[in-house]
Amino acid sequence: MKTVRTTCAYCGVGCGIAATVTGERAVSIAGDPDHPANRGQLCSKGTYLGETVGLEGRLLKPMIGERQTEWNEALDLVAERLRNTIEQHGPDSVAFYLSGQLLTEDYYVANKLAKGFIGTANVDTNSRLCMSSAVAAHVRAFGEDIVPCNYDDLDCADLILLVGSNTAWCHPIVWQRIERARERRGTKLVVIDPRRTETAELADLHVQLAPDGDVALFNAVLRTMKHSGFVDEKYLRARCTVPAGFWDQLEDHPGIPQETFREFAAMIATHPRMVTVFSQGANQSACGTDKGNAIINLHLALGRINQSGMGPFSITGQPNAMGGREVGGLANVLACHLGFSEAERASIGRFWRAPALCTGPGLKAVDLFRAIDDGRIKFVWIVATNPAVSMPDAGFVRRALRKCPTVVVSDVIADTDTALLADIRLPALSWGEKDGTVTNSERCISRQRALFPPPGTARADWRIVCQVAARLGFGSAFAFQTPADVFREYAAMTALAGKHGKLLDLTAWSECTDLDYAAMSPFRWGDRHPLKQRFVSPGGKARLVAVSSATQEKSIRQWPLRLNSGRYRDQWHTMTRTSLSARLSLHRREALVEVHPDDGGLYQVEHGGLAKVVTATGEATFRVALSDAQRRGEIFVPMHWSDQTASSARVGLLVEAIVDPHSGQPAFKNVAASIAPVHPEWRAFLVTRDPVRPHADYWSRAKIEGGWLCELAGSGILDVDALLPAGLRHEASDRSRGMLRVVVSADDGQIEAALYVTRAGSLPDREWIVRQFPAPDASAVEWLAGRASAPPADRGKLVCVCFDVCESDILASLDDGATTVKQVCSVTQAGTNCGSCRTIIAGLLKRKSETSLEAAT
Repeated sequence: MKTVRTTCAYCGVGCGIAATVTGERAVSIAGDPDHPANRGQLCSKGTYLGETVGLEGRLLKPMIGERQTEWNEALDLVAERLRNTIEQHGPDSVAFYLSGQLLTEDYYVANKLAKGFIGTANVDTNSRLCMSSAVAAHVRAFGEDIVPCNYDDLDCADLILLVGSNTAWCHPIVWQRIERARERRGTKLVVIDPRRTETAELADLHVQLAPDGDVALFNAVLRTMKHSGFVDEKYLRARCTVPAGFWDQLEDHPGIPQETFREFAAMIATHPRMVTVFSQGANQSACGTDKGNAIINLHLALGRINQSGMGPFSITGQPNAMGGREVGGLANVLACHLGFSEAERASIGRFWRAPALCTGPGLKAVDLFRAIDDGRIKFVWIVATNPAVSMPDAGFVRRALRKCPTVVVSDVIADTDTALLADIRLPALSWGEKDGTVTNSERCISRQRALFPPPGTARADWRIVCQVAARLGFGSAFAFQTPADVFREYAAMTALAGKHGKLLDLTAWSECTDLDYAAMSPFRWGDRHPLKQRFVSPGGKARLVAVSSATQEKSIRQWPLRLNSGRYRDQWHTMTRTSLSARLSLHRREALVEVHPDDGGLYQVEHGGLAKVVTATGEATFRVALSDAQRRGEIFVPMHWSDQTASSARVGLLVEAIVDPHSGQPAFKNVAASIAPVHPEWRAFLVTRDPVRPHADYWSRAKIEGGWLCELAGSGILDVDALLPAGLRHEASDRSRGMLRVVVSADDGQIEAALYVTRAGSLPDREWIVRQFPAPDASAVEWLAGRASAPPADRGKLVCVCFDVCESDILASLDDGATTVKQVCSVTQAGTNCGSCRTIIAGLLKRKSETSLEAAT
């Protein structure tokens, strides 16, 4: 068995994976010890990639409507619809909506076809929703979209600020580097976040500011640094341009308690080696670009940039958001960090020999779907993304797609919420089948390599685009035979970036052989600090950008709460991949709305009950989790659930289509909302071998070993027969409590399904039933009871998904003398892989210590 070195399919950390194929669709996953991003470590999502490579739910043949077809018919129809749309309505009636899940080679050919040969700049990406505000901030400050530092800077920083980043959950491998720096160097950690997240719990200082309070905070601390003499005036004169009146406009109201602000400012003043990591919590805002520039302003003014252990560091959400930025996969750039000036257009036109080069920027994501709705865009090709779930005002997006004359979707899953709205569906390769490159958050380019042959008739995204281009008459410009051919052309094209004063440069790879490409080791373009010699702005100087905390307010009196959204530790985007993993579903099987206990009492929502969240654009129903980690007046929901996994938990329905004026990035983190309890007449849960989509007011589905677990609630009559498969039925009921339990077994005695319903009583322990389901050996009586005749010891909640360590295991190690997180990890193995459960271990340690103290007094 051969080990293949590839790159993880998930976040922008870009971890290397050593994958060993063990069967037809089976693979053993380990971290690549030689990859510079992770040095052999993996988070839980990467660790269980092997559970997601099966063919369940895959789109394996092209489809026109609901009819399967062959590639020639499907591609002929795509090309015909494209040609007719352009002839009748012009090139701007065409749009492409791409994804940070694509490889750089896929991005490159789609961008080239659209902007150079069709003549439309309406090419945008779901990365617009993730990191486009950081891009805009980089361009305003540096003159180019350049991340000025790298992961190595975290290793040697004395102070790390995490702004809007629950790093322990969302970028666990970066979090482990931070933890190691704290252990080795005593690095101080400040977390700036409205929520007391798992990351904030372990910080030296948690700055719990109000939503969108970042600009005021960073302006106030820069003002304090200026007045206290910590600004590096020499560096400013030599390397920066400061606009007139800049210092006078800085606010002096940080928006947090003065004691906390003084501690925060003192830490900045006394720790020159400072890295500020900012992520979606900062970017996904109506003032996200200003937040980025407020952070960059502080680093420039203090001269804390382009040196070891210093810099503003935007970490991206998707595996190839950076690669898409490099090749031009955003509507406001042309290609290779170049824009639409006459000189830049001329260079790109000559290089591509483009017959119809677009003349100016296209529509960004939110405006792109508005143009679909009002009929300006007649043809949209959506590739590797699920905007019917992930876009703001997602109900509007669905209505717009239904109105569009032609919707083409290229994807790996047949029935995503978006694919179900398509006229033409094209089966694409998934992770483990793709071959190409990705660029991570620190500008490191790595290879994704194929582990399996293409399933069914699925094809690479770049090849699909090239085959449509050939049908449009552009075959000679898209005659790529391999991804190496595409990469060579892109690498050669980066010479144009250098010609126009940019720093992006991959020309050393422009003549690489196929063998060179096949053997490519991870490499970082721009070295450690690409802006050290010069900035790209006029005169080679960076620009401080005046930003203000005055932002638009939205009907606060009409809406009592502010809604925040984000990721869960073990899930990814809209769960088309991670929902197939039973291990990853253990952490959170339902979408929870997190509410402060005081607000829970005020709005009469109970822990474990159901609640409806309402905003100006929609409503959704969630399970309630009361938590004092939430600020009063604010609630939090996860972004992952779609109509394929729950009845009504799509966060995109709730988010207004309000965008940052500079970047076009939507504001997912500060939405006006209300909440109210939902009181169903009955509650139930169901375990089945095959997934079901119940007709119930509320349902939510999660993968378990051997099948699926579905939570249900509603009013009226539950259609039991529609939920259960055929087989021998065993039933128990209690009309006084409205209790019904039905177990279905096959001829060989295997349990095929079990349903538990109650109107007034309690439901049995799900965990015993879930543990039994893969290979049940309990009797029908025990299944109806929902418990073993001799119940096993309660292991408590799962703590470590990587090594199946529960609370009882942690508490046992404490009883045996472990007194630190490190000791617990050593004894139990918990926290020794992705490390994201260490916050839970720390909480258990704290609880144990408090209990012991109370007992002693």
